[in-house]
Amino acid sequence: MMKNVKIILVAAILFGTLSSLSAQRIVKVYPRHGTVVTTLHKPKVVVHKGINFHFADGVWYKVRGRKYIVCAAPTGIAVRRLPRGNKVVIHNGRKLYKYKGIWYKKKGRGYVVINV
Repeated sequence: MMKNVKIILVAAILFGTLSSLSAQRIVKVYPRHGTVVTTLHKPKVVVHKGINFHFADGVWYKVRGRKYIVCAAPTGIAVRRLPRGNKVVIHNGRKLYKYKGIWYKKKGRGYVVINV
């Protein structure tokens, strides 16, 4: 009986350790261009060069019918705020911001997508 309890405890500890390790390996990566989603959480509509883009959780989308297609971040498009978790990076002496592989620079009261 005691042996079974020890085995269960060891298994529980091992499982808990593995679960916590896998939870720490979350990497924020931009989804593949062309990925289709049907709903977005609180998207911001941004008009750039006459085209409507939707910005949600740091990802840029174009609308196609009732679906959203992941697209590349248009260079020069501006947003008021960056998502939480963005990283401040000093690049060639300039203070830039990076989120999911997209680079932004501060401009006025917002942020603009740039190529680095």
